[in-house]
Amino acid sequence: MNILLVDDDRSLRRVLEFKLQKQGFAVTAVGDAQAALRELEAGEFSLLLSDIRMPGMDGLELLERARVLRPDLKVILITAHATVAQAVAAVKLGAFDYVTKPFEDDELLLAIRKAVSYSELEQENRSLKGQLSLAHRLIGVSPVFKQMLALVDKIAPSDASVLITGASGTGKELVAQRIHAKSQRAGRAFVVVNCAAIPAALMESELFGHVKGAFTGALRAKRGKFDLASGGTLFLDEVGELSTELQAKLLRALQEQVIEPLGSERPVEVDVRVLAATNADLEARVETGAFRKDLYYRLNVIPVHIAPLAERRDDIPVLVQEFVRRYAGGKRIDVSTGLLEHLKSGAWPGNVRELENLVERMVVLRTSSTLSEKDLPADFGRTQAAGDSGVPALTYSQAEQRLVRDALERAGWNRSEAARLLDIPRHVLIYRMKKYDIRSPK
Repeated sequence: MNILLVDDDRSLRRVLEFKLQKQGFAVTAVGDAQAALRELEAGEFSLLLSDIRMPGMDGLELLERARVLRPDLKVILITAHATVAQAVAAVKLGAFDYVTKPFEDDELLLAIRKAVSYSELEQENRSLKGQLSLAHRLIGVSPVFKQMLALVDKIAPSDASVLITGASGTGKELVAQRIHAKSQRAGRAFVVVNCAAIPAALMESELFGHVKGAFTGALRAKRGKFDLASGGTLFLDEVGELSTELQAKLLRALQEQVIEPLGSERPVEVDVRVLAATNADLEARVETGAFRKDLYYRLNVIPVHIAPLAERRDDIPVLVQEFVRRYAGGKRIDVSTGLLEHLKSGAWPGNVRELENLVERMVVLRTSSTLSEKDLPADFGRTQAAGDSGVPALTYSQAEQRLVRDALERAGWNRSEAARLLDIPRHVLIYRMKKYDIRSPK
C-alpha cells in the first residue's frame, strides 16, 4: 500500500515515515499541501495521511482538492486542535477518519488498516461488477469463439504470461480484461500500454519510470507502468512494435520482476502479470531478427488466438443485437432477418470493431423502429463487392502499407494531414513510413 504523508513538522514527519515503513507500507513524505498535490498528479496512492494545520493550504482544503484528483482516495486527517465542527467539516468533505494528537501508534495503525480494508472491499466490488460487465461484452455463440473463451477462463487464475493474437478489431484488449477480471489479481490495477502509440524515445520511461533530472524535461519523478501495475496486470498492446533495445530490457523485467527507472541506481521490485497482444506475425519477425526469440518464448507461455469475424459468422447476429441494444438508448429497435443474413455474408476486414461502428451508424441514422437492408450505408455494397472480387487477399502488412500510402497521397504528402485522415498520432505515421520505407516523391 502506498501512503502519501503530509506534515509541516519535519521531525514528526520523519518519525511517522519510519514507523509506517517498519509496518511494511510504502511512504512518500512531503512538507506541504502543494507538494502533496504534485505527488498525487504524478503517482498512485491508496491513502493520504495529512496534518490539518499547515502554512498556506491547510489539510481541509488539501482533502477537498485531493478528492477531486483521486475520488477513490482514502484520507485520514491529523490535528492537535480537534473540534466537533472541524470533525464534521472533514467528514462532509470525504475524510475517512480523523486522529487527534497526541495519539498512540496503535491508534493510527488501526485507522490506517481500516482504510486499507475498506479500500480493498471497494476494489473487490468494482472487480465483481467488472466481471459481470465483461461477461456481456465478450459475446459469441460459434464453436471457435466458445473454445477460445473456455481457454481464457481456464488460464485466467494462473500467473502465466499470455500472448493474445488476432487481427485488428477482434477484441484482444477485451480478452485481456477478462483474464485479469477472472484472476486472483482482479482487485488490483489493470494497466494498458499501447506500444505502437508511444514514441520510442519515451517508451522506456513509460514502462519503467524515471527519477527527477534523469533527462531534459524530467522536472519530477514519474512511476512507470510496471510499477503502477505491481500486484496487478500489465497489458502490452501491439508488443511487436517495441525496439530491440527495449525488448532486452522488457525481457529482464519479466525474468527478474525488477525494473530500473531511468536515472536511478536503485532497482525496484515489482509483482506483475504481463499479458501481451499483437496483430503481427511475431514468429516471422523472430526469423528475421526483428523480435527477440527469448522474449517471444517468455511472452508466449500460453497463446490465445482470436479468430477473425469472417471465420465465426454465427456470432454476427448476436453481436448485432447487442450493439443495437447498446446504442438504442433504451428504445426498442428490431433487426430484420434480411439485414442479418446480409451482414453474415460480409467480408469484415475490420472485424467486430467494424461491425460495431456500422451498427451504431445505422441506429443513429435509422428511419424506423426496425433496421433493414435499406439502412445500410450507400458505400457498404461497394465495399463488399470489392472484397468478393477475386482479388488475392492482402496480408496485414500489405494492407497497412497501402493504407498509409493512400492517406499520404490524398494529403499531398503532408504528414500531419495524413495522420489526421488515418486518425493516428503523427509520430506513429512517421514510424510506419520508416517501417515500410515510404518516401515522398518530391
